[in-house]
Parts: sequence; structure tokens; C-alpha cells
Amino acid sequence: MKKAGCLATGIGALVVLILIGGAVFVGGYNKAAKMEESVKKAWGNVENVLQRRVDLIPNLVETVRGYAGHEEEIFTRVAEARRAYQSAETPRDKIAATSVMEGALSRLLAIVENYPNLKANENFMRLQDELAGTENRIAVERKRYNEEAEVFRSYARSLMGGLFIKIRGIDWEKYDYFKAAEGAQTAPQVKFN
Repeated sequence: MKKAGCLATGIGALVVLILIGGAVFVGGYNKAAKMEESVKKAWGNVENVLQRRVDLIPNLVETVRGYAGHEEEIFTRVAEARRAYQSAETPRDKIAATSVMEGALSRLLAIVENYPNLKANENFMRLQDELAGTENRIAVERKRYNEEAEVFRSYARSLMGGLFIKIRGIDWEKYDYFKAAEGAQTAPQVKFN
């Protein structure tokens, strides 16, 4: 009788351990999926505001071109940067293309300083305000994306999180952080002639 009681207790404890282990596994497995979706959502928000910027830039360029038509090199760079962004497919490629776009855009805005009539143009001022608002939105969404990417990447690098990420087949390394563009610490030089 005692043996049967010990056996029943042992089986009961084993069943409880299996249930707890199963719950931990299912919870970790589902957490990996949820965390990836959070990063994807944050990235989608970044793409949304980056696309807004890309859509505004041709209007800004055309307004500037009317005043500074001979500055063709910068217009070409802006157009190339826009094409690079639109053809980028992965977050890593889009981050790189965004960096190129920011450089071209800062050069375009530096050129504007040489054209006082342009700075007073109502269309240009409206576009510049829209662009400034968009840049603020981009900064906010980049910050949110980086926060989500940090949580996800940290989970993926933990012992159990890494296991669940691997089981789900998620490539967590493709979720790079946004970093400041090269040369972002240096303000563009504005020269008045």
C-alpha cells in the first residue's frame, strides 16, 4: 500500500512538473512571437513617417529648384537617395538609405540659406514646416523602435529567450538599431556670398 501511495505521489509530481514545463515552454514560445510583432509594429511606424518624408521631398526640391536651378548636383543626390529608400527592402537597408537621405536633405537645406527670396516663399515655408514636423515624428518613432528592438534583442540573447527565438526560426539580428548618420555631429556649413 505504501509503495502504491509513493508511486501515485511520484506520478502526480511528474505530471505537475510536465504541466509547469509545458506552460513555461508555451509562454516563452508565444512571448517570442509577441515581441517580434512589437518590433515589426514599431518598424512599421518608422516606415510610415519615413515615407511621409520621402513624399514631401520632391515638393521641397521643386520649390528650391525654381530659385536655385543651377544647384543640379544636390537635386540629383536627393533623387538618388529617395530611389535608394524606395528600393530598400529590409530594415537594415532602409536605415542605410535613410542615412543617405538625411545627408542629401541637410545639403539641400544648407543651399536654401543662399536664397533669401526662397526663404520668404510661402510654399517653401509651408513645406519646411511640414518637413520639420515629419523630422520630429521620425525622431519619436525611431526612439520607440530602438526601445522595442532593445527589448527583443535582449530577450533573444538570453538563454531561454534565445532558445525560443531559435525554435520559432526568427532572425532577431535583422532588427538593427537606428544610429545617428555619419557626420551628424557636425552641422552643415552655411556660407553667405
